[in-house]
Amino acid sequence: MIKIEPDFTNYFKKLNGIDDYFTIKGQLAKGIDNRETRKFEQSGQAFYIKCHQGVGWREIFKNLFQLRLPVLGAKNEWLALHRLHALGIDTMRPVAYGKEGINPATQRSFLITQDLGPNISLEYFTSTWKTSPPEAALRYHVIKSLAYIAKKLHQNGLNHRDFYLCHFLLLQLDNNIETNHPILFLIDLHRMQIRTHTPNRWKIKDLSSLYFSAMDIGLKKRDLLRFIRHYSDQPLKVALRHDADFWHKVQNKAIRLYRKEWHNSPPKLS
Repeated sequence: MIKIEPDFTNYFKKLNGIDDYFTIKGQLAKGIDNRETRKFEQSGQAFYIKCHQGVGWREIFKNLFQLRLPVLGAKNEWLALHRLHALGIDTMRPVAYGKEGINPATQRSFLITQDLGPNISLEYFTSTWKTSPPEAALRYHVIKSLAYIAKKLHQNGLNHRDFYLCHFLLLQLDNNIETNHPILFLIDLHRMQIRTHTPNRWKIKDLSSLYFSAMDIGLKKRDLLRFIRHYSDQPLKVALRHDADFWHKVQNKAIRLYRKEWHNSPPKLS
């Protein structure tokens, strides 16, 4: 089974079965376990293809024993991309998806997305903020954008599961960064969970992961309060009073993540 978005059918009309897609040659962008992502060009347009091999029964049972549905291939990210576009959240543009096999442990699948163009990861972009703070307007815009994306996900039954700064890209087009209004694109959606309602434990996981990944960029207390206000979409005093336990859990989990990763306590906020 292969699906191609109507705008891109002409780019892949010479490809038939899933083997044709798996053998597309390109530059290796990322390879992890049973997944490999390559960048390639077709008729002058740049794309990325992510190929999934079977995850194996061991991975399936491990997830089931942890009361989680295993991610078997590219379908989850294909669905997540379409969901985010429907919600107005900037992300990669889905182009094609294919799957082969009935056995969940051995099935193969692929996902093709359109290249976003010149970009920089938010993790890299903010890595100098501690020593060279950005303009206040830029700092405010990034924090507000992150809070908006998190809020939009969690209000609509979604959670990312790998919600770190490195999974946001800033497009470097039309001087949008220099004008303090960069557009953030959320990527790496293959583990995203899609429900009608996002449980608090998964909201906390997303938010603590994001906070953990930003602990070394020179955050200030007012940055966190600003994020809470925009995420909660209510006056700060109300958010802190009504959701104090929630934000306390986010903070504690982020600190635990930092100590586990770096064997040290995170920097204190000023």
